Amino acid sequence: MAQHTLSVLVEDKPGVLARISALFSRRGFNITSLAVGPTEHPEISRMTIVVNVESSPLEQVTKQLNKLVEVIKIVELDPAASVNRELVLVKVGATAENRSQVLDVVQLFRAKVIDVASDAITMQVVGNADKIADFLRVLEPFGIRELVQSGMVAIGRGSRSISERSKPVAVPVPPAANA
Repeated sequence: MAQHTLSVLVEDKPGVLARISALFSRRGFNITSLAVGPTEHPEISRMTIVVNVESSPLEQVTKQLNKLVEVIKIVELDPAASVNRELVLVKVGATAENRSQVLDVVQLFRAKVIDVASDAITMQVVGNADKIADFLRVLEPFGIRELVQSGMVAIGRGSRSISERSKPVAVPVPPAANA
């Protein structure tokens, strides 16, 4: 199975997320990551959906997604031609003896300390899946007490935008026939 990242523009209306996730569920696909948020257009939301499927069934799902009235556009993002990020908040044990080691990890991964307690440090890190996995692996020896991870958000590289709309084309009206 291959991992696919879909960027889906949808109308910002109640129930759209439920209909789209139900479509994946009916096909037996597990969504491994889902992030939904506003776009530069207030009436449009953007969904970033990561799913593990083989290529041919994915085509069927995208065709069915396109049939939903609220779906405006679907683009499969090529990993080499896009940027993706996730946010992780993680709380680890930090004693007086190991606090400086935890802070070294924070600095090494360009993470940020967001809360400090007498026996714990809470950090945030933003990055791709590999960076996140490496960060968590290095923190494991300190004892991960709590972890929350956002879904992946992704955007294509370069100047083109998924939400660019074509300008209306003026269609010439033929002159009325004189009878």
